[in-house]
Amino acid sequence: QLQLVESGGGLVQPGGSLRLSCSASTFTLDHYPIGWFRQAPGKDREGVSCITSSGHMTNYADSVKGRFTISRDNAKNTVYLQMNSLKLDDTGIYYCAPAAFSQCVASVLVGRDFDWGQGTRVTVSS
Repeated sequence: QLQLVESGGGLVQPGGSLRLSCSASTFTLDHYPIGWFRQAPGKDREGVSCITSSGHMTNYADSVKGRFTISRDNAKNTVYLQMNSLKLDDTGIYYCAPAAFSQCVASVLVGRDFDWGQGTRVTVSS
């Protein structure tokens, strides 16, 4: 099973910023639309933002529009999530995975060819 690796999480105060990274060491990401997903304590995993394989199109959950920016650098085999103006409700474990771009949900490849990674924990707290 293939797996992506997330990094960049941490503890931040409300209003702060973090940049998450999603990378792979054994295969190239540029074939895949990629999504960032998060799971808050006691809640289901939800789509946060997705980006097409080329990086030309992006989409965002309403709750993060205007605050988060997804991007990718295919030369570095990395997808990023810049998170600004963080709120308490942004707390959770953030995962990246191949995505079905239009709905920003995990691709059918997840569970078949891909496993979820360990995620990176984001804690927004004063």
